Amino acid sequence: MATRTQARESVIGLLYAYDLGNEKITLFVDEILEDKKIRNKQKEFALKLFNGVIANLTTLDTEITTHLDKRGLDDIGSVERAILRLATYEIMFENLDKPIIINEAIELSKRLAGDNAPKFINGILDKVKK
Repeated sequence: MATRTQARESVIGLLYAYDLGNEKITLFVDEILEDKKIRNKQKEFALKLFNGVIANLTTLDTEITTHLDKRGLDDIGSVERAILRLATYEIMFENLDKPIIINEAIELSKRLAGDNAPKFINGILDKVKK
């Protein structure tokens, strides 16, 4: 059985693909999650997160951008952008403990993104949390 971490990691992969212009990925989310063995409650969780991020993309991007100092959203890597969008969505729209969301995003960034990503993501999400 998949964990919430694995569900989030799959959502990050889906958001990454979507961000790179593969908007038709929304038609295949069920199959992709099934291939990754994300099933039952974790699949529902992943679908809720993915669909929530896509539905609120403009709001999330605006929130993230306000905390980027002189950088723009396009100046960050696609994986980091996907992690930030997911975690910002969870902070703003889900009733989960914010420290857990931030810690999960940091841990995922350690595995999936560049060396400086954990510190960067922590700083942005700490500002979003407030």
